[in-house]
This record gives sequence, C-alpha cells and structure tokens, in this order.
Amino acid sequence: MTPAALAASALAMVSATVAGAPAQAAPVPADPPGQVRLSDEATITRWATAVAPGRVYTAPFSRARRIGRLRFTTEDGYPEVYVVLSRYRDAHGTEWLRVRVPRRPNNTTGWVAGRALSDLRVVHTKVVVNRRTLRLTLYDHGRRILRVPVGVGKPSTPTPAGTFWVREKFRVRGNPLYGSRALGTAAYSNTLTDWPGGGIIGLHGTSEPGLIPGRPSHGCVRLRNRDIVRLYALTPVGTPVVIT
Repeated sequence: MTPAALAASALAMVSATVAGAPAQAAPVPADPPGQVRLSDEATITRWATAVAPGRVYTAPFSRARRIGRLRFTTEDGYPEVYVVLSRYRDAHGTEWLRVRVPRRPNNTTGWVAGRALSDLRVVHTKVVVNRRTLRLTLYDHGRRILRVPVGVGKPSTPTPAGTFWVREKFRVRGNPLYGSRALGTAAYSNTLTDWPGGGIIGLHGTSEPGLIPGRPSHGCVRLRNRDIVRLYALTPVGTPVVIT
C-alpha cells in the first residue's frame, strides 16, 4: 500500500474478480500451561519486528507443524510488525512467543523463537470498525477518543471481520482517490487477491466524501479526509484493529 501501489490498485480494482470462497481462519493452537499473557489487545498490546530468520510453528517447539516464516518487510517495504500475544519458556529454557501472523487465512496465530524478534514495543490504543453501524472508534487506554463515520466494503467485496493491527503508515501524494494518508493493516480481502500486495485492507481517505457513511469500497475502510488526518496522528503502528 505504498503510494505507487495505491495508484496501481485504482486500476486493478476496475477489473478485479472474485477468487473463490472466503478463506477460513486457521485454528488457534491450544495454549500450553505456564505461558504468560503479554497483550490484551484492548488497553495494552505488545509488538515486535523480525531481527533474524525464523520459522512460525503451530506450537512452541521446533518439531511442531511449520506454517510459515517471519518476514522482515511488508509487501510495501515497511518493517513487518508482529503482535505478540504471550510468552512461554520450554524445559530447555528456550523462549517462545505466540504472535499474530499477517497472512492468509486472516486471524492466523503461531509460535516463534523469541530470539528472532526485536525487543517488544507497547501501544495502548485500539481501533474498532463496526460494519453494521458504519462507525470507526479509536480508544486510548480503554477511553474513547475518536468516533467517525466510515465507508466499508460492498456486499460483493466485503471488509473482512477479525482482529488485525496497523502494520504501516504513510502519506499519500498524487492520488486524491485515497486522500492524504493511509494505514495498512494485517487484514486481507477474502474475495480479491489481484490487488497490489495481494489484497491488503487499508484505512484511508477518499475523494468521494459523500459516499460516507456507506458500503462503497472493494474492502478497504474509507474515512473523510479530515478524519483520516486525525486517526493517523493518534494511531501508532502496532495498534489492534478489530473489525466486527
């Protein structure tokens, strides 16, 4: 969702086609006894970036099923962000971290060796997008600080539900279709895969404020330009984004 990718996506969306049935969320592995919760994703969320190559497993041991690898950058070239849910130390003293993984299917979690991630960073914000009321609400330490109308995906290209997070932030230049600012999330469209980056769901401005509130988009969450400016300033990378 770099500015270049946003410009390309304006053309891609015109010819986008449905790519089969919506992907289902991966099953969440059973929690091992003794793990320590690190994020409640409401008032405190910890996140990290990859600092070494690492594999992602379904359970906190290297013989568990592997479901992927850590990435150093997003599809747009920004540092990849992993929300860290809990910590577990095995019988050999190895630290494992359970993380949310930005990939299809949405809402995938897995375990990685702690040494592969950076020091943990903390945010106290949370974004909630309600597709029924067409409202976005931003919380800080559990207190509501912003509530604005939004545009979400049309019925044929719905905005996916789940718990995601802000992976990247950037200013948009030369493409008023997306306003002046955008926040890229860990959500992926369940119906469109031929967008640049594979169908990343973003929060961004618009050149058509009259369509907000409403359901005009191909999956992204549109805000009026004055509202995306406020959201951008108040929402750090790593902030959970809950879409209901």
